[in-house]
Amino acid sequence: MHGGGARLTRAARVTLACAVCAAVACAASTPGGPGGLRGVEWGVLLPLAALYALCEYAPRCPLLGPRVPGNVGAFFPVLLTAAVLLPPAAAALTPVPGALVGRARAHHPVARRVWHAAQLALAAWAAARVHGALSGQLADGAPLAFPAALPPAVAAALTLCAVTTALDGCMLVAAERCPPRLAWRGQFARSAGPHLAHGLAGLMMAVLWRSPYGPVAALLVLLPMYICCWVFAQYHRERAAHRATVRALVQAVDIKDRYTRGHSERVGRASALIARELGMDEARTEALRFAGILHDVGKLGVPTRLLRKEGPLTAEERRVIQLHPEYGNEMVRGIGFLGEARAAILHHHERMDGTGYPYGLSGSEIPPFARVVAVADAFDAMTSTRSYSRARPVGAALVELDRCAGSQFDPDVVRALRRALDREGWSPAATADLTEALEGPYGGSGGVGGGVRAASEPVP
Repeated sequence: MHGGGARLTRAARVTLACAVCAAVACAASTPGGPGGLRGVEWGVLLPLAALYALCEYAPRCPLLGPRVPGNVGAFFPVLLTAAVLLPPAAAALTPVPGALVGRARAHHPVARRVWHAAQLALAAWAAARVHGALSGQLADGAPLAFPAALPPAVAAALTLCAVTTALDGCMLVAAERCPPRLAWRGQFARSAGPHLAHGLAGLMMAVLWRSPYGPVAALLVLLPMYICCWVFAQYHRERAAHRATVRALVQAVDIKDRYTRGHSERVGRASALIARELGMDEARTEALRFAGILHDVGKLGVPTRLLRKEGPLTAEERRVIQLHPEYGNEMVRGIGFLGEARAAILHHHERMDGTGYPYGLSGSEIPPFARVVAVADAFDAMTSTRSYSRARPVGAALVELDRCAGSQFDPDVVRALRRALDREGWSPAATADLTEALEGPYGGSGGVGGGVRAASEPVP
């Protein structure tokens, strides 16, 4: 149910029904027995359920919505507090009202809310069950003691994480026909850290709830969690704006130059592969991806007739096209988030021997990002079929890059690309999704051609 299909698949309906039945069974488990509802502290269950419902409903509220982050994960401490303070059946009931009134996507909103309620009920039940098994059932009003309370709380948080991610994977397989080998890949590893942080916050809430300060003090724990969630949401909104800016620029170039479509995205992908191989951190890798995607944005300033010309370019036409790095630099000068990517846009046609353009830089004078994009650009140019040249095999392209290493390209970057391709492989026909991607000199003698052809192409 992550996607927006016209109808729920039969497998998705069966998965949803099974989850609901299991959740109902957990909430109704053995009245009076272990984990049952008899003798539940309604003074704990009802406030926690109401608080969670408020947290889920707030993003939908016309008055609060614009000010509240819609990431329900920020409110998992409430569920973990329930797992610590309540028996499993009562903990399973805590998220149900909130999940049923929370925000849902336009496609199948009722089914999504029911699934969300069943998923969280099962996760909360399992977390409470694990916590109870490790700590023993707390007597009504019994205080929590450190450090003995910490391991059961950590185990409960990891259980909540494991159940939610396992059920997410089940629905991906059932509703979107995602291959099972991909449905759960990396989900638990990505979610475990945040869930552990939520678990500690939930434990702090439970400790304060049982303390002389009471439930009101426990609610204060949510304030820093909310602030962190708000900052995180702002960060993601900013990243979305960055990607929208890059997408708009690339689409403008795509309209003007048919060859750029796909090429820019593949250069971004190859640049990111090289960046990781060189040990760059995630922020610089992302910036290099943007640099690769936008390296030819200056083509917007080049006459379309030159970009689409079928035959060889004259010397004057070549000089005009060679202005595109400077055009690109001017176009992105005011886009602050690009950072080092701007240097790659300006200098990706410089050569290590100083015979490149626009400024004839050599060796270490060429910015590192530009050296990476130069290799990625040339590699994709050689392995892609264009109107005036046929694609070379990946191995042949790497041999050519090795031949030009030291004179045209940085040898360390060429070696990094080779290592990355040995490990990751490369599909020249595959074009990366631009939404996710965001995850030789013209006429030079004996050099490798870049994204815009030289007068003498194909280059030997």
